[in-house]
Order: sequence, then C-alpha cells, then structure tokens
Amino acid sequence: MPVRVHPSAHVDPTARLADGVEIGPQAFVDADVVIGEGTCLMHGAHVGRWTTLGRNNRLYPGAVIGHEPQDLGYKGEESHTIIGDGNVFREGVTIHRGNRPGTRTLVGDNNYLMVNSHVAHNCILGNHIILVNGALLAGHVEVGDRAIISGNCQVHQFVRIGAFAMMRGGSGAAKDIPPFCINDGLNWIRAINTVGLKRNGYSAERIRAIKEAFKVIFRSELGLEAALEKVEAELKMTEDVAGMLAFIRASKRGIGSGRGSSRE
Repeated sequence: MPVRVHPSAHVDPTARLADGVEIGPQAFVDADVVIGEGTCLMHGAHVGRWTTLGRNNRLYPGAVIGHEPQDLGYKGEESHTIIGDGNVFREGVTIHRGNRPGTRTLVGDNNYLMVNSHVAHNCILGNHIILVNGALLAGHVEVGDRAIISGNCQVHQFVRIGAFAMMRGGSGAAKDIPPFCINDGLNWIRAINTVGLKRNGYSAERIRAIKEAFKVIFRSELGLEAALEKVEAELKMTEDVAGMLAFIRASKRGIGSGRGSSRE
C-alpha cells in the first residue's frame, strides 16, 4: 500500500515511512523518526525526534509522541521513544522520550491510552495496558502487562505496577502495586483484581491461590518478610504466587499496605 501524506502535514526528509503509513492534515513528523507499516497519524498528531513507531498504531488528533521530557536537566541530547505495534493513542495523549543521552521510553504492543493520559520520560509499559482519561505516569514508572490505570490516577516516579493490577479512579501510588492487586486511595492495596483475572482466563483454582497469598500478606498483622515466609511455608506455591512474592521482594520503594495492616 502507498504512503499517504496530506499536503498540509510536515514530514522531515530524514523520516522513514513504511508502506501504508497515513499522515493526516497538519500532522508533524520530526527528524530521525521511523514509522511502521499501517500506522496512522490523524489531524494535528505530532511525532517527536528519535521516535520509532511500530506497525498499525493510531495517533488521534493532538496526540504528542516522543517530544522532549519535562526535566530541567535535559539539554536536547539524543534520547529515544520506542513504541511497539497496535497501540491506540487518543486525543491529547503525551509520551516523552528519555531524559538523558542514550536513554529511552518504551511502550509495548496493543495498549490503549485514552484522552489526556501522560507517560513521562523513561517509563516502561508492557502490553495490553489501559490508561484511562487523565491518568498520569511520572518518570521511570514501570507498568506490567494488562494493568489498568483508571481515570485521573497519579503514579509517582520510579513506582512499579505489576501485571493484571488495577488502580481505581482517582487513586494514587507512591509505592509499588504488586501483580493482580487493586490500588485504592493512596497506597491502599484493597483487593485482588478478580474480575480482570476471570476476563483473562484465570481458573478458579489459580485465583484462589492468589487470594490466599493476598490475605496473608495484606490482611494479617505479620511484618512483611514474616508474611512472605508464611506464604512460602504454608501455602501452595503456584507460578502466580511466586511471581507476586518476587515482585514484592524486588521493590525499592516499598509496596502499598492493606487497610488494618500493622505495616506503614
């Protein structure tokens, strides 16, 4: 399929456009950009320098992908934004490139970023993630596969959000959210994302094992390490449970707490 570029669009001569790329009215493609087959930039979309977009992405009007980071220390050095395949970036979405030379912001495949959501410099997003309207990720945040960040949520820099986790609307995270968990309020690990797990084919047995581990970690009065040791000693150590424990032990910012827990 041929490349289609509207006469009012600006495409830098150094940009490389694959077959089937469509550049809409008043869209802007900066220097040193690579755009994969079938990707579409709608009216007024902007792709910043040193950005690579994979195949079949859709940038809606006003989306800005790969522009300079909001970091006073950034001086225009070469850094990158790498976007996978099949992503949707709705109106007003912003994704910024890395904040230091040679660094990058990474977005995987088949993610859906809704209106005015923001992904700051050096973030790493996996696959099949949803960011709802107004969700804000600060720098260096990591988000696992199939996580859902609901409307107007705020995520502090360097926080990790595990796979299949969910943040309820308007909640905040200054500490890590383990896989499969629901975050509410500020750093409150409320429950297991049972609905999300069922929708993604998790069996009742798998979900039951995750819930049993959750109760020990977030609903007992044990200290965190003691709770983890109790899970290892007394509960069925499925792959899901082992992954949750490994995520928690790797945390540098700490994890959110269950209400009623003795841990701060």
